[in-house]
Amino acid sequence: MTKRLLDCSASDLAAFTKQELLASIAGSEGRVLAAECIGVTQPLLGDVTNAEFAASMGADILLLNMFDVKEPVVKGLPQGVSSGDTVRELKRLTGRVIGINLEPVEDSAAAENAGTLWEMTPGRKATVENAGTACEMGVQLLVLTGNPGNGVSNKAITDSLKAISGALGDKIILAAGKMHASGILSEGGERIITKEDIQSFVEAGADIILLPAPGTVPGITMEYVRELVSFAHGLGALTITAVGTSQEGADTATIKQIALLCKMTGTDIHHIGDSGYPGMAVPENIMAYSIAVRGVRHTYHRMALSVNR
Repeated sequence: MTKRLLDCSASDLAAFTKQELLASIAGSEGRVLAAECIGVTQPLLGDVTNAEFAASMGADILLLNMFDVKEPVVKGLPQGVSSGDTVRELKRLTGRVIGINLEPVEDSAAAENAGTLWEMTPGRKATVENAGTACEMGVQLLVLTGNPGNGVSNKAITDSLKAISGALGDKIILAAGKMHASGILSEGGERIITKEDIQSFVEAGADIILLPAPGTVPGITMEYVRELVSFAHGLGALTITAVGTSQEGADTATIKQIALLCKMTGTDIHHIGDSGYPGMAVPENIMAYSIAVRGVRHTYHRMALSVNR
C-alpha cells in the first residue's frame, strides 16, 4: 500500500512514480495542501525563495506560477544554480513535490496583459515542447490553467491536454481547469467549469480536475463544487479546489471558512494562491489553511520534518 502523502518524507516523495504519487494524494483523504508561488518577483524574505517560505509554513506541494521553462527564474536561489537545475534545486531545498502552471492562451485575448506582470512568454505556453522540457527539469505536476486576462478557454485547455497527454501522460501528473474566468467572460461564474468540461478534460488525459474554491468566485457555492467533485471522482479523477482570486491575502478567519467549505466538497488537494502579497499567499494563511483541514499535529509535522529524511 502506498504511503499517504500526509506522512511522506522528502525521500519518499522523490522515489514515487506518477501513479504512486496520485495514490499517495488520494490516501491522504483531503489533507494535502498546495501553495502557489511566483519566482520572478522579489521574494518576501529577500534571499529565501517564496517556495521555501511556503514549504516552511506547511505546504506539501509547491506550484510555480509564471515559470518560463525556456528562461527559468526563481529569485532567492543560491548563486551558481544553472537554469536547467532550477527545479531540482528547489526540490533539494524544500523536499516537496514541485509543479508548474502552463497556459493554453488565445493570443488575441492575452494581448491585454502586455507590459504587465502577467504578460505571456513562449516558455509558459501549454505546448508539448514546454511540457517535455518541464518533465526533463524534474517537474512532477503540470497544471493547465490561465492567469488573469490571458484568455484561456476550456476548449483550449482540452486541446492542449490531449496533445501533452499523448506525449507525456505516463510520465507526469496532469491537472486541468480554471480558478477564475481567465479573461473569457463567457466562462465566468458557474460557467467557469461544468460537468461537460470535466468529462472533456478526463477524456483528454487529466488526472486531476482544478475547480474554484467555494466563496472565491461569484456564484460558486459549496453545493455546486461538491457536485462537480463527485462527478470527477466518478470518472476516476482527483480534484484540487483553488483559491485564485487574491483571497489568499484575506484575514485568517476567511481562509479557515474557505478551507472548511473545500473540505466539505470532498476535494483531494487544497490550493492557496500566490497573490496575498505579490509572489505568495500571506504566510500565516498557509498555516491557518493547513490547520483548518488537518490540525496542528499534521501541520507541524510537515513544517518540522527535515528535508534530509
